[in-house]
Amino acid sequence: MTRRITQSLSALIGFFLMNTLVAKNETVVVGGGCFWCTEAAYELLPGVKDVVSGYAGGHVPNPTYEQIGTKKTGHAEVIRIEFDPAVVSLERVLEYFWQVHNPTQVGGQGNDIGPQYRSVILYANAAQKAAAEKSKAEAQKSLREPITTEIAALDKFWVAEDYHQDYFRRNPTKGYCAVVIAPKIKKLKQELGNAKPGAGK
Repeated sequence: MTRRITQSLSALIGFFLMNTLVAKNETVVVGGGCFWCTEAAYELLPGVKDVVSGYAGGHVPNPTYEQIGTKKTGHAEVIRIEFDPAVVSLERVLEYFWQVHNPTQVGGQGNDIGPQYRSVILYANAAQKAAAEKSKAEAQKSLREPITTEIAALDKFWVAEDYHQDYFRRNPTKGYCAVVIAPKIKKLKQELGNAKPGAGK
């Protein structure tokens, strides 16, 4: 009987600890052009546990990729970043955001033109809003052109179709991936490799 109680307690403690560790992760939603690009970029950042491509910032419920392409939904292509704050801080996650795209471009990113490709940070609470505004102000100091990034409250994040998830990882030799994403990922890998120890925090 005592052995059964001990086993039950051990299982309960293990379950509690597992859920506590999972609960420690935080999420933030950002958009910086095509989500294939930003997803691949954030998967490189130490401390990031998961990146999901999706849509947010608009008024159409459960939008499709085809609807997004009409430029009438108000949504942007975004990614939901899940990260472990014990490994990488929200401040670092946001600092990296200014590295992975051009936040000064108006109306899109590179040759991807349209409101669905706009630069945006969608905050989930007051702390994220404050962190985003502070990060934007710091980033502006090193840029000659004004940052166009929209900072707004997150209403709803809609997960994109399955074929968009991990797109670069699964299609590295396809045209857009090979020509646009691959060179950016190579550069980011070099920059992260040259980062000083502790830069992730």
